[in-house]
Amino acid sequence: MADSSFDIVSEIDRQEADNALNQARKEVSQRYDFRGTDTDIEWSGEQILITANSEDRATAALDVLQSKMIKRGISLKSLDSADPFESGKQVKIVTTLKEGIAQDMAKKIGKIIRDEGPKSVKSQIQGEEIRVSSKSRDDLQEVIALLKGKDLDVALQFQNYR
Repeated sequence: MADSSFDIVSEIDRQEADNALNQARKEVSQRYDFRGTDTDIEWSGEQILITANSEDRATAALDVLQSKMIKRGISLKSLDSADPFESGKQVKIVTTLKEGIAQDMAKKIGKIIRDEGPKSVKSQIQGEEIRVSSKSRDDLQEVIALLKGKDLDVALQFQNYR
């Protein structure tokens, strides 16, 4: 019998992120407390740029964006928001979407699987994803449950389960 396997990845659905950004932009343009504050949320290349005329309005707009991301199924672990900074009369917040599993995090996940997972399970780092394989599908399910129970700094998805 061949080994069963699955991949551990950290990806963001770009269409859902774009929908969340558009919903947040619409809410900010319609809410009374944002009137006259020149608050805007927009794409700036691969990053999201939030601009407002005060720091508290910029952080409030970030909260709106985060709530829309959660409703769209995007984990806040995938967002990396910098501190607000002044640029002329505007206050800006740059938010980056994190994708892929960094090498040090992949090693940490591999160590968790080796130390706490079933002994028949093997993990292998392949670029920005991790392939986990075993003869037993039950052991793979156990690894998924183990990793979901851990509080890691990266949003994990489990794909290609076969």
